[in-house]
Amino acid sequence: MIAFLAMADRVFAWLLRAVILATSAIVTLSLVALVVFRVFFSQSLLGMHEASLLAAMWLYMAGAVMASRRSEHLVVDFLATSLRSPRARAIHGLVVAVLTLVIAAIFALWVWKMLAWGMKRPQIIPVLNLPLWYAQAPLALAAVSAVIYALRDIARAGLQIAQPGKEA
Repeated sequence: MIAFLAMADRVFAWLLRAVILATSAIVTLSLVALVVFRVFFSQSLLGMHEASLLAAMWLYMAGAVMASRRSEHLVVDFLATSLRSPRARAIHGLVVAVLTLVIAAIFALWVWKMLAWGMKRPQIIPVLNLPLWYAQAPLALAAVSAVIYALRDIARAGLQIAQPGKEA
């Protein structure tokens, strides 16, 4: 089971990197095209701004998921680096992971309510004629992933507390 989860994590990381690279290119190229067309041709590209915003949402949320996966999200590590005992660091990690889980669960609940409301009252992105949930889906990805990675961090911290010499 652990081998399967490790493989699934590697595949997920590869997909995240692909999304990050693709959306970075879309955001960059679309904004360059917008500027070039406005400055040199005095024209606005219809839908390009909305496409860049949609890609930016995916870019930001995929980046947040990647940071959570690597445990590199917002961290204040002054206390963690000053703790000498591996057990104390593991307990600190557990507290941080539990707090992260609570916040991520609230975020996931908020996203769920937003998506449920959007399904009852469907809307579209006007210029692109796309359902609004295309822009909301990256929030769901980030919320679910944050909960999963917080649970992973809780399990790691629990293992470190139970078996202090072992790295989880």
